Formats: sequence, C-alpha cells, structure tokens
Amino acid sequence: MGAGVGAERGTVGVWRHGGGLTPGLAVELERLGYGRIWIGGSPSGDLQGAEQLLDATSTIGLATGIVNIWQDDAVTVAASFRRLEERHPGRFLLGIGAGHREAIGDRYVRPYDALVEYLDVLDAEGVPQQRRVLAALGPRVLRLAGERAGGAHPYLVTPEHTRQARTALGPGRLLAPEQKVVLEADPQRARAVARPRVASPYLQLANYTGNLRRLGWSEADLAGEGSDALVDALVAHGTTEQAALGVRAHLDAGADEVAVQLLTAEDAPAEPGFRALAEALWG
Repeated sequence: MGAGVGAERGTVGVWRHGGGLTPGLAVELERLGYGRIWIGGSPSGDLQGAEQLLDATSTIGLATGIVNIWQDDAVTVAASFRRLEERHPGRFLLGIGAGHREAIGDRYVRPYDALVEYLDVLDAEGVPQQRRVLAALGPRVLRLAGERAGGAHPYLVTPEHTRQARTALGPGRLLAPEQKVVLEADPQRARAVARPRVASPYLQLANYTGNLRRLGWSEADLAGEGSDALVDALVAHGTTEQAALGVRAHLDAGADEVAVQLLTAEDAPAEPGFRALAEALWG
C-alpha cells in the first residue's frame, strides 16, 4: 500500500447529489476513511435523506450542501436538526445558503439580509452556531460565516479562493470547499467529462461567474462552456495521484476539509473511483 499524498483520514469528504447516495455507498465511504458526506442538490429541509444515511452508518459525518433558505423555513429545518441530533448526536452538520438568483426569481431580494434573518431563527430554535455552515463565496458572506456559523462551504472554487476564504473567515472556523475530480489521465477525455458539469449551469449563474471574475478569470475564460484553463483549474483530473494532489492543494491553502465531487462518464459506478482516490490520498 502506498504512502499517499499526506492527507489525513477525515480531512477529505464526499459531495454528491442526494439522488446518487445510497446507504450502501455511505457504508463504503465510511469504510474507506472519508470523513463526511455532503448531500448536494438542495436536499429537503425534512432531512430524511440525511437520516437514512446516518441510520446506515456509525461514524461518518453527514452535512447538507446546502438546504436552500428560500425553499425550507428555518423553524422546520431546526426541528429536523433536533430530530437528527437526538438520534445521532454530533454527526450532522447543517449547511444552508441562499442559492441562485436565477432559480429564485423575484423572491431573491436582499439575500444577505434573508440569510441573517434565517440565522436569527435558528438561534431562537436552539441550533448551535458550531453545527451549521454557510454556502459562501464572497467576502461578506464569508465574514458572516465566521461570525454567525461554524464555518463555510464554498462551491466551485480554486485553491486560490480557499486561501482568500481562510483570511475572510478567520481562524477556528471550518472551511470545507467542494472540489470536482475526474480520474482520467488523458486531458481531452477528462475535459469531456468535466466541462459539461462546469458549464451547465454554473457558467450561467451570476454568483459563480462573479466569484470567478474576482479571482481574475477573464470574460474569454467564462465564455461558452469555459476555457481549458478554467476547466482545469476547477476540476482536478489526471491519474489518481494527480487528482489527489489537486485535493491536497486546498488543504495546503487553508481548508480544514475538502468535499470531493467525483465526476464520471454517464452511468459509470462511483465506488471504484472513491476506492482509488482514497488509496492515493492516504495510502
């Protein structure tokens, strides 16, 4: 067994849409040493999906990535949190966020204020600050995550963003960026898998393109389905060792945890990739 790239068990988790998560996969991810499963795709505020995965496992953490504050009210979500905490103390982390202007439409007014109000209700309902994180890209929400939550869960970011986020968030707060990975050594084949998952919908969403512009990416990089350089920066690809180094780069930049989203060709099983990546990460 190899030595790995130096990542410790538990510092790498898995981000996956709820539809692609099963109790069997959760058990396998726990066995492999991943520290947390992030349930993507705006999971329902009843948190039943998280509960099923918690019931199937014994140690791995579960988090939402993220519950959308426009879709689920804070009182309902707080009650769901308390239910999970009673059944599985300490294993669930509540990720919340304001989502995308394009999806919310006219309701997407003053999202920062709406997020603050949502946090106020979670406070009143007894959800501990350290047991919630915010979807945060820009400095203002990152600072809010440091002040009113246990940390931040940025999505579609580079290690450079992680360095900046660590400064804005401050010390002592969880920083857990998402990182897309394609385990394919041929760059052209890897980009063929990666590019559609970057371009649609993210290069049509203002919060993501605005963040990428802040990081210095040009209009040419953002045009169409994105430049090769942009895709390569947002999706770690190559051999399992090369992809693992891309994950490790976030840890070196100040992340406490990296939520890996493994991208595969359509209908390809995920388990072999997660096993190979675990081997490359910690041997």
